[in-house]
Amino acid sequence: MTTKLIMSAVVCCSLLMGCSPNGKTEQTAVVTASEAVSTEIQVGKDYHSFSNPDEVKVTNLVLDLTVDFEQKMLSGSVQLDYKRVLPSADKLVLDTRDLTITNVSANGKTIPFVLASQDSFLGAALTIDLPQVGDSIVVQYHTSPQASGVQWLTPAQTAGKQHPFLFTQSQAIHARSFIPLQDSPQVRVTYQATIRTPEALLAVMSAANDPNTPRDGVYEFSMPQPIPSYLIALAVGDLHFKAMGERTGVYSEASILDAAAAEFADTESMLIATEKTFGPYSWDRYDLLILPPSFPFGGMENPRLSFITPTVIAGDKSLVSLIAHELAHSWSGNTVTNATWRDLWLNEGFTTYLTYRIMEMVYGEKRYAMEAVLGRQELQTDIDNLAKNDQVLAIDLRGRDPDDVFSNIPYEKGALFLRELEQKVGRAEFDKFLLAYFKHFNFQSITTDEFVAYLQDTLVKEHSDVLSMGRINEWIHSPGVPENAPVPQSDAFTVVDQARADWLAGAIEAKDIKVKEWVTHQWLYFLNNMPEKLSQKQLAELDDAFDLTQSHNNEIAHSWLLISVNNWYEPAFTRLHEYLVSIGRNKLVKPLYKALSHTAEGKKMAQKAFTEAKDGYHPLTVKANEGFVE
Repeated sequence: MTTKLIMSAVVCCSLLMGCSPNGKTEQTAVVTASEAVSTEIQVGKDYHSFSNPDEVKVTNLVLDLTVDFEQKMLSGSVQLDYKRVLPSADKLVLDTRDLTITNVSANGKTIPFVLASQDSFLGAALTIDLPQVGDSIVVQYHTSPQASGVQWLTPAQTAGKQHPFLFTQSQAIHARSFIPLQDSPQVRVTYQATIRTPEALLAVMSAANDPNTPRDGVYEFSMPQPIPSYLIALAVGDLHFKAMGERTGVYSEASILDAAAAEFADTESMLIATEKTFGPYSWDRYDLLILPPSFPFGGMENPRLSFITPTVIAGDKSLVSLIAHELAHSWSGNTVTNATWRDLWLNEGFTTYLTYRIMEMVYGEKRYAMEAVLGRQELQTDIDNLAKNDQVLAIDLRGRDPDDVFSNIPYEKGALFLRELEQKVGRAEFDKFLLAYFKHFNFQSITTDEFVAYLQDTLVKEHSDVLSMGRINEWIHSPGVPENAPVPQSDAFTVVDQARADWLAGAIEAKDIKVKEWVTHQWLYFLNNMPEKLSQKQLAELDDAFDLTQSHNNEIAHSWLLISVNNWYEPAFTRLHEYLVSIGRNKLVKPLYKALSHTAEGKKMAQKAFTEAKDGYHPLTVKANEGFVE
């Protein structure tokens, strides 16, 4: 995509060629991910950022942005405060994507800059000549309506139907599409922001939010703790707030506010339980923002204000492990962060492990065990379908878009690895290790190698009789799951296995299966472990007995609709279409589009749904699924 940049009296740039204020044209010297990479990975190097934090590191951002819904544009400025890591450094390199840069200044005077050619997914490097005196510069800019990290929703695409809605999604490398900055998780910044909106709307950010702030169209924010760029987040809409506890509350549109607050009422209990075991919560408040259904993820762990999909409002708290997951990121991810996207498992593996622990502490061992079994099955599905190189924790992502390689490997395999450490040394000892780990690396971004060195110097040294570096390296650097890894088990699924086997054998009819006491996890286990092929009679029998096609639980509906596509059960196809056009969460829609793409008739159905839904999908959802409908 090419963006035409505004010309000023002293500044001109284009995405293909840079122009400095003195009229000199330059090409960037930064190596892009699309170029050849060496065979050896340089540990700690962020291959997904053009920035130069080893020479000049940005430490604080001051944003002043106006939200323009008509033009689908954020416009204004960002002041970047920096420090010279190398005293002789005279250039600051920032990441951008499809930004229009109108001016760069320091000490009130315009300074030279160059915007390089656009890389396929990394964007364009913005190189700024730093003045000899001073430690901050100001960039005037505006975003593109197609910014990959920003979604603009019309009133019709919201619950209230009266006002537009805006939200950002920065992970993995999308912050650069709405702020010129060093878009690397190894660069941590504090930030302040002034956001100017239509007066009827409320702005919230991953910062200190005041639920009682006047709706006057000008909102001030501060994030005093240093965070990586992928955690900078903004949302603007007709939002309302309801407290759930002393430190927890929920923002959403009015029509779902009460349902969301009731569904997630245990958030405060989760927070207290996690603090008790893993140390103090470092972010003051923990609030939730319930986004429109187009949000592409289950949740995003933006500090102080997690962004949450409405698809987990099931009415029975059966899907609240997602809230536990985003809360757990307040320790693993937000406070101790992966330094590069190769190290993503340090965020997600630790967080998934903590999620299971939180669910056990708040809801009991039975709930924990069921979710652990389901997680292990999801991991095995990815292992069965991914290339060997994509099954390792410390993955090689050079030359690849990090969005394209998110899977259950960093999440569930990472958590299983930590569970093995726990089982080897005992829970009490492992909890002591985690508490020390979070404290030792507090507000730091670290690599896999740094974690392994710390692990070797602490837990392995103290428990050398049961832990070995060979086994640890196998977990991190080898594909699949090592032999004799922990195997989660749940007694609650025994009755489900028996019921499914009896029904498949014809010993009982579906209507005679005793499901009255089943919880959502048992339903998911029942459906997810069906044989690949079922007859139309079997499908109709299940549907008649349990009304699965009309399930209001989005996870159960997903499992059933996937079975329906794979077995071409046409009575479910109207619901399938409604499902695909009403939500944009990739975990739920992508497998359905993929399954539909396997047949010509299915692809026609997919194309119809995608065409209808595309304008309401987030750019990430469009990118993830457009290949299935081409």
